[in-house]
Amino acid sequence: MSPLSLSTAGVLLITVPTIAFGGVSLLTFLMRNVPGYRDNPVRRSLWRAGHAHAGVLVLFALVALLYVDRSGLPEGWQAVTRASLVAAPILMPLGFFLSVARPSDTRPNKLIWLAVAGGVCLAAGTLTLGIGLL
Repeated sequence: MSPLSLSTAGVLLITVPTIAFGGVSLLTFLMRNVPGYRDNPVRRSLWRAGHAHAGVLVLFALVALLYVDRSGLPEGWQAVTRASLVAAPILMPLGFFLSVARPSDTRPNKLIWLAVAGGVCLAAGTLTLGIGLL
């Protein structure tokens, strides 16, 4: 693994404790019946989706990084791929969480577009990597 991929993996690994903290927070909201979580199905669903996407996408990005250096992509495209793979698990959950940040929010606000941006990064990174591996 190249030094660039290793440092990228390091950044992703640093996010894991924040994901664990998020899981503990969600459990606390459930166990303590925190107002604005259990009684707000939109917020509850988006926050669960944010937590799940964060965990899965970080693991996916860590595995995908193993292939970036083995791809036939030029170094510039490898950098774009690495950045896209890191951006997806950050942007998508942020969109889910921040779009219903207030307990009274019953509809996502415009920050939900961060989730879309994360999806675009995920698609761009995996498509570029896949082409590079062919």
